[in-house]
Amino acid sequence: MPARNILVIHARASSLRFALVNEAHSQFPLHGMADGLGSRNAELRWQRGGEKDSLMIPNADHRAALSQLLPLVQNAAGGKLHGIGHHVLHGGEQFTSACRLDAKVLARLRALAALAPDQMPASLHGIEAALHLAPNLPQVAVFDTAFHQTLPEHAYRLALPDELYRQHSFRRFSFHGSSHRFVSHRAAELAGLAIGDSCWLSAHLGLHSSVCAIVNGQSRDSSMNLVMGTRSGDIDPHLYTQLHRSLGWSLEKIDQVLKQESGLLGLSGLASDMRSLERARDQGHAGATLAIEVFCYRLAKALSAVGCALPQLDGLIFTGEIGENSPLIRSRTVDHLKLLNLAIDREANARCVRGVAGPIHKRGHPRVLVVPTNEERQIALDTLDLLN
Repeated sequence: MPARNILVIHARASSLRFALVNEAHSQFPLHGMADGLGSRNAELRWQRGGEKDSLMIPNADHRAALSQLLPLVQNAAGGKLHGIGHHVLHGGEQFTSACRLDAKVLARLRALAALAPDQMPASLHGIEAALHLAPNLPQVAVFDTAFHQTLPEHAYRLALPDELYRQHSFRRFSFHGSSHRFVSHRAAELAGLAIGDSCWLSAHLGLHSSVCAIVNGQSRDSSMNLVMGTRSGDIDPHLYTQLHRSLGWSLEKIDQVLKQESGLLGLSGLASDMRSLERARDQGHAGATLAIEVFCYRLAKALSAVGCALPQLDGLIFTGEIGENSPLIRSRTVDHLKLLNLAIDREANARCVRGVAGPIHKRGHPRVLVVPTNEERQIALDTLDLLN
């Protein structure tokens, strides 16, 4: 059977990221982004092989952007597009795996929108547009939360009154599932281990970050309570009442500060981008230095915490934009994990950037691997599994 082609779509409020994935090839035949949707500066940008191109699409919404994109995709796929896989942030407790999209599933997704009001409406716009423009193509929703549905109850339950869970489903949800799943499989391959008989700590690090404990291919614990680009990470809930009583801040103001003005940006007073902070640190900027140290220490604490779920440790994985490209962050984080006997080889660590994968641990110490993630490929593989 000839290799099949899947279009992977990740719709956000004002953008739509896409990649055409061929199951037989590691490189994307076509990939790019529609950005600035809803504005007169909306633009569709794409890369096919080594060629880059773009098209202005003023005031385009998700449907208009897709209408321009689909002919490009069909051309790159040689007229043989076999399906569309949609990245969906939140599946609640209802969706424990990828599923085919139809009217009933779409209605269930609309009911879940309140779980992620900043992201889910955009996902729905992308899905509705694709279903309208390509009604004869099978389409699949792949959920960021699905991989983590194997967490035991003691890991996902919050220490709140029981009725808040039983009646309203207030619980911990975990994300970056496609990434953690992909890199844990790839790490097992690199290490010559079976995914069904290996245990990993995985750190997906970017503007949004998470850590995961993976046992025999299944998520057993995860955390997003990390310092991120603009997010504070975990805080004492008493801080909310203190900010309200002492400063008179409203709930909306507190939410804005903790989500949009904190994290690396708040600590450094400079930037939310790790590359900018590393450059500033090299020039002696105290705020940037502090932000990086807090980021790495809190990351190490989170990895240690979810490590409680592992019966053994076969390796630590770094992935995501920061995890794949920052030898400094990897080194400083591992420095805090001496209790796990982890240690970094400086030359190997420096070598693993810009897509280079491999081990970076010192000989005689537990594995530490850099594994570039490929969420689009994982979404395509999950889509193909359903089409089979």
